[in-house]
Amino acid sequence: MSSVETLGALERRLNAVIPQQQLRGEIEARLKRLGRTAKVHGFRPGKVPFKILQQQYGAQVHQEVLGDALQRSFAEAAQTNSLKVVGYPNFEVKVADPAAEQIEYSATFEVYPEVVLGDVGAESVERATYVLSDADIDNTIATLRKQRTVFEPASRAAQNEDQVRIDFSGKLDGTVFEGGEAKNFAVVLGTGRMLPDFEAAIIGMKAGETKSFDMTFPKDYHGKDVAGKQVTFTITLHGVEAPRLPELDAEFARSLGVEDGDITKLKAEIRDNLVREVERRLKARNKNNAMDLLLKIGQLEAPKALVDSEVQNLMQQSMHDMRERGVKIPQGMSLPPELFTERAQRRVKLGLILAELVKQQGLDAKSEQVKALVQDYAQSFEHPEEVIKWHYSDPSRLQEVKNMVLEDNVVAWVASVAKVTDKVMEFNELMGKD
Repeated sequence: MSSVETLGALERRLNAVIPQQQLRGEIEARLKRLGRTAKVHGFRPGKVPFKILQQQYGAQVHQEVLGDALQRSFAEAAQTNSLKVVGYPNFEVKVADPAAEQIEYSATFEVYPEVVLGDVGAESVERATYVLSDADIDNTIATLRKQRTVFEPASRAAQNEDQVRIDFSGKLDGTVFEGGEAKNFAVVLGTGRMLPDFEAAIIGMKAGETKSFDMTFPKDYHGKDVAGKQVTFTITLHGVEAPRLPELDAEFARSLGVEDGDITKLKAEIRDNLVREVERRLKARNKNNAMDLLLKIGQLEAPKALVDSEVQNLMQQSMHDMRERGVKIPQGMSLPPELFTERAQRRVKLGLILAELVKQQGLDAKSEQVKALVQDYAQSFEHPEEVIKWHYSDPSRLQEVKNMVLEDNVVAWVASVAKVTDKVMEFNELMGKD
């Protein structure tokens, strides 16, 4: 017999008993198996008397058998009571005396929440759109040229976009403050690396000149010693270098991987890359809009067990990403879990909502959809057939693709049911540029 108590929105406690007779036969059988190899002083393996085995290993074996019995009993009770259990239960054995006729225990656990979805058709969702233009191609080429800027000595005064080499010394109340002094420091004016007032003082200076000026740091400046305070800087300018952009010619094209230096091919490649990137970003933005809508209309509690597990996944992923970027992480260091709690809750809720929606609307990933997505992804590689084979050789890799298709199906369904309003994006906004 078993009973279930409701402790919270999702928390439950199962109270049940296990007849001791169920354990005794299994304990005896395990002890006999153990006796075949057990090493006990004064006895050969396989010749240890059963009573001695009981004395030395009885308690240990009893705990092992009890653990297995608790798991079986809980699984049977959960099925009998139609409980959709989340994670692992926390067992508490109330009566564990081997001499007792039955073992009383309780198991505290969470159940999956009921997912209640509102009316998608009554809601509005924004759909981002963008059509690539020739100007975008030209602007991208201009950016690529600017990234390959070379600086050449100039005899004129410094102006915006020049690279200058300076000595500077900043004093607060007559004393050089921490970080306020440098020698032969190189900076490109106009890039925002230095504060605007500091750069403004350099513009117009020529090589060999020295200038002193007062400057007030912003109140929110990261250096707390000088934040919001007035300091005096002295700058000596050693050299001015003017920027020179590479010509848009065959050499430039070859530097970007076009072997024959054909500018027309270069522009075509840039267009193709931008088309793919625009599509990717539009898809990501529209997916996020659809998911926000589902979260808005979805009513459910996020099980703590699932949230805690997702927090751990996010923490491990963040640590991995930091190491990939070359960040040295001290042994034993971990990130604060609370940094990931909100994100984990969102992901857990979305996962439960999507599962319910897929079940309700029949939005499962079809094999032909999965195949098409794998093939499309593989086309960006030199040997597409190897990429396709790589995906289909591992069920876990294929499952990731299936999840992506499933999400695409959900986004398409939301767009077909909700009230869609199109928003034409600005190129820089879409690309995340200032």
